[in-house]
Amino acid sequence: MLRRYYRYRQCIALMLATCFLPAAYAESPSSKKNVSLPTVEVMHFWISQSEGKALDIYRRAWEGSGGKWEDMPARDRQAELKIVSDRIANGYPPTAMQWHANEGAKELPAMGVIQDIEEVATADHWRDFLPPNVIDLISYKGRIYFAPVNIHAENWLWTNKRIFDRLHLSPPTSWNEVLDSAAKIKAAGYTPIALGSSTWEVALIFNDIVYSVYGPAGYARLMNGSSPNAALEPAMLKALDIFRRLRAFANPGRAGKTWADAAISVGRGQAGMQFLGDYAKGELMAAGFVVDKDFRCTLAPGTESVYFIIVDSFAFPIGNNKLDRRSQLLFARHLMNVDNQLAFNRIKGSISVRTDIQRKDLDTCGKIGLDFISGKNKQISAQSMVMPSQMSQEWMDIVAEYFNDPKITPVNMQRQLADVLSQK
Repeated sequence: MLRRYYRYRQCIALMLATCFLPAAYAESPSSKKNVSLPTVEVMHFWISQSEGKALDIYRRAWEGSGGKWEDMPARDRQAELKIVSDRIANGYPPTAMQWHANEGAKELPAMGVIQDIEEVATADHWRDFLPPNVIDLISYKGRIYFAPVNIHAENWLWTNKRIFDRLHLSPPTSWNEVLDSAAKIKAAGYTPIALGSSTWEVALIFNDIVYSVYGPAGYARLMNGSSPNAALEPAMLKALDIFRRLRAFANPGRAGKTWADAAISVGRGQAGMQFLGDYAKGELMAAGFVVDKDFRCTLAPGTESVYFIIVDSFAFPIGNNKLDRRSQLLFARHLMNVDNQLAFNRIKGSISVRTDIQRKDLDTCGKIGLDFISGKNKQISAQSMVMPSQMSQEWMDIVAEYFNDPKITPVNMQRQLADVLSQK
């Protein structure tokens, strides 16, 4: 289990070891093109319909200002890491790469893989309108290295309004109510809980349950790795019991389905509920569904007082091309533009990292999110933000395996979770 975690760290080390190649080897295949206008090669893993439309906001604005945009999509985060590592090893890093600003991301500036954008952040007064916890996540040793574009929350519950109204149900506020509602939805001929095939989707539900059972302090002890044996406590058995009971209500035949497919099934009235981040809202709206008319948004039971945040950002690999450096600084400023952020997040389903965005420009879900990021002690980093990337993947994998395989006992599962947490 530890091997994949160490391979991840070796991959980061490779990025460091190869990022200071001589200038003669730093020329990219596109470097002989016309460089009179700023050019950015943008590495990202936003490939769903709504994600692509959201990213188009930045692309069109950049090109409209006279810049050039070379799009470099990857299928997921792990694929992006490999591509970036390979490009750095061959001497031509991308100009900008999408990255989650989390505790693990601080390894990049610590090892000299990316360069800071402090001069833009200071000149444009980012610290005046970004939440303090976001400033901490995008900084290293007092200097800002990441340009944040949005805040997602992972602990949302999406419900189909027509199904719930027909069955006279309200969005559940406890896990017993979730199970009760799921049974009634199933009896009425609908899929109770929509899920795609990815392990992380299943893990999001589990993380919601763990928080509701352990409470804030217990959840923090688990996720930050300070007390691995917390996974062996009786509270975990309770969480695992709720989690396993939900399995009977998940949609069958999930193989090959994505989170976006699951979201659309809620919008169409084929499924009653989905536990997912607010990127689900982006996908629902891209398909023509309307919040409060076709679907509702509430926070998952037991997590109503907190926002499980993920900060999407861009980082800027170190290179030897001065024109790339100029493009990187301009791109960072472009990412933080108020109009760009508002338009991007309206499509993406997230909320802007800027607390100076007006409430009147937000829908019901966005207003809830703005209240959480503007208030003190109302946000915590999501599980994937707290744990190092490969450790997080181990957590998701074993959680999904437990959900899918009824032969795994709760006690065995506790031991596996404790083993993962002991890595930190």
